[in-house]
Amino acid sequence: MREYAYLAAAIAAEVGGTTALKFSDGFTNAVPSAIVVVGYLGSFYLLSLTLQELPIGLVYATWSAVGIVAAALVGVLFFDETVDLAGLVGIALVIGGVVVLNVLSETYSPAH
Repeated sequence: MREYAYLAAAIAAEVGGTTALKFSDGFTNAVPSAIVVVGYLGSFYLLSLTLQELPIGLVYATWSAVGIVAAALVGVLFFDETVDLAGLVGIALVIGGVVVLNVLSETYSPAH
């Protein structure tokens, strides 16, 4: 289960870095720019730890999909961005894909 804690932390670091990117003003603001670099480096380091135990397809699909949903949520909550019905359907499909891959699929089960 430790690998899933690494994956969750990698997702949080990436979303934090992406959020800071919004404040970096094209990397002209030093503090947000530094947070971007630290967030992305931390995220990739944590992904490397996750990949020691879990398959790359599962890890990357989960990391990217959860990051997409979290970034959209950050946009709505903190930047007054909106999501229309088509966006909500897309987000639901992304979440559904991650659930299917992680819970229902045998593609990445230990037997394979």
